[in-house]
Amino acid sequence: MVVGGGGVSVIDMAGRYGEDVLAGDWRRRKVTPEVDAEPDLVVEDADSGFCGAVVGFESGAVVLEDRHGRRRNFPLLPAAFLLDGRPVTLRRPTRAPVPTARRRTASGSVAVDNVRAQVARASRIWVEGIHDAALVERIWGDDLRIESVVVEPLDGIDALDAEVRDFGPAPTRRLGVLVDHLVPGSKESRIVARVTSPYVLVTGHPYVDVWQAVKPAALGIAAWPVVPPGRPWKEGVCAALGVAEPADMWRHILSRVNTFADVETPLINAMERLIDFVTEAP
Repeated sequence: MVVGGGGVSVIDMAGRYGEDVLAGDWRRRKVTPEVDAEPDLVVEDADSGFCGAVVGFESGAVVLEDRHGRRRNFPLLPAAFLLDGRPVTLRRPTRAPVPTARRRTASGSVAVDNVRAQVARASRIWVEGIHDAALVERIWGDDLRIESVVVEPLDGIDALDAEVRDFGPAPTRRLGVLVDHLVPGSKESRIVARVTSPYVLVTGHPYVDVWQAVKPAALGIAAWPVVPPGRPWKEGVCAALGVAEPADMWRHILSRVNTFADVETPLINAMERLIDFVTEAP
């Protein structure tokens, strides 16, 4: 059949355009987005689960660095990475990346910018009180948010073993506990010895209170006052330093802590161990 006087046949039309462009399940086709691997972009390798920031390229592969400074190379394969939980294909930027100074968090790790809020892990870190929690937040808050780890303050550790049982630790529900004055022969060491779950790590520092884990130099004093046995330690410190109330002293202490350099090494080591433990893959 011919349409019009010198027209085009239906057969000609079919031959010209081939098969129906709407044929098939075209609505279900998904295209993996391509993303420029800009410096400091945080992605996860879909196969290994390694998560890190883009720091460069080597032999055609992208180099990722995690929060511990570990680096690994990954080929730029299609849909090989996850960005905010979604598959993406990384591509090398067409323009050469401009090196930028690496921003550091208060804990000394590489800062990761533009990270969306994530659902908290089932794993937790417990500390003895609100002062411990505030100090941990001041130094490790950025790291803990990146790792989706919640820190919860306890009201002392006298009932630690019972609270651990109530928590119900498991391979995907780990628990880390930071304890003050954890030294051989102390009351704290005897309490900790009752906690035996392999999914719980209890560690700590040797200082009487977390106040003492702050370096004296950060407060402008030569050393922490020696408090006679039998006297409450915080009240004794306040009296020796001429501060009226422990609450006033604590506000002063916290205001002078800016980075990990302001606290003693045993506290730093204890917290790093706890973060590694609760974020370890099952």
